[in-house]
Amino acid sequence: MNKEKHHRNEHHLRRCCGGFAACLLALVVVVAFISLVVYLALRPTKPSFYLQDLQLHSINLGDPSLSATAQVTLASRNPNDRVGIFYRRLDVFVTYRDEPVTVPISLPPMYQGHRDVTIWSPVLSGESVPVAGYVAEAMKQDIASGYVSLQVKIDGRVKWKVGSWISGSYHLFVSCPAMLAAGPGGMPLGGGPNGTGGAVASLKFTQPTGCTVGT
Repeated sequence: MNKEKHHRNEHHLRRCCGGFAACLLALVVVVAFISLVVYLALRPTKPSFYLQDLQLHSINLGDPSLSATAQVTLASRNPNDRVGIFYRRLDVFVTYRDEPVTVPISLPPMYQGHRDVTIWSPVLSGESVPVAGYVAEAMKQDIASGYVSLQVKIDGRVKWKVGSWISGSYHLFVSCPAMLAAGPGGMPLGGGPNGTGGAVASLKFTQPTGCTVGT
């Protein structure tokens, strides 16, 4: 008799645990579904980025490394009316012919509200950044020709915020073209054994440009 009662209690306990697990799973599914519906209904749009300025202060064309110091001014705009953006991580660096010429610098994490605009002006530098052998030579030729084409890039992670709901983390990659042309004045141009020393015509940023934004 006691054995039969024990089996009934055990069966009842299993049913309760199974019911609780089913309710918990249903709740998770409902919350996930609501979040998905809200996300799809609002359809967050990626932020827009613009390169407003790039000041190239110095270049060292030592072979097989290349160093540069530059200050960039970047603007970001949140185009969403109901979605905020958390910038969890933004690493900014400059490349020449797809080779980094500065080390990445991390911008401070921040929240960007609806339709807000944010401006950053970090100073980027790189000391003896390794590059392919042809890169320093190509930059010397470009400088001698009076122009240099660079890319300001951002590699980061963002989250979307709708009301109190915050999404998971998404990858963000931004690429901004920067054309520099010869202007008045002089800029230090260091060089290794095969480099050219002294000053060359200052390279000035030609005009603000829009950036491509990918994920």
